[in-house]
Amino acid sequence: MGGLSLWHWLVVLVIIVLIFGTSRLKNVGQDLGEAVKSFKKGMQDDEAAPPRPASPPQDAASTPTTHRDDDDRTPPVVR
Repeated sequence: MGGLSLWHWLVVLVIIVLIFGTSRLKNVGQDLGEAVKSFKKGMQDDEAAPPRPASPPQDAASTPTTHRDDDDRTPPVVR
């Protein structure tokens, strides 16, 4: 009572073909093949693309700050 033998798999295959039909199985196979091809192409494009440069750090002077109500200083001038 181990695994499934070749005859079991053939019976399962015949039942699947009878339920879905050969044309629907053909379409599923084509769709699966196209999905795998586009996935591989996407992976190759991703590896070939140059890495994105990191954004440069902002100066403390160019970073706008907010003025709090309880702060008696004047707000900084934002350019």
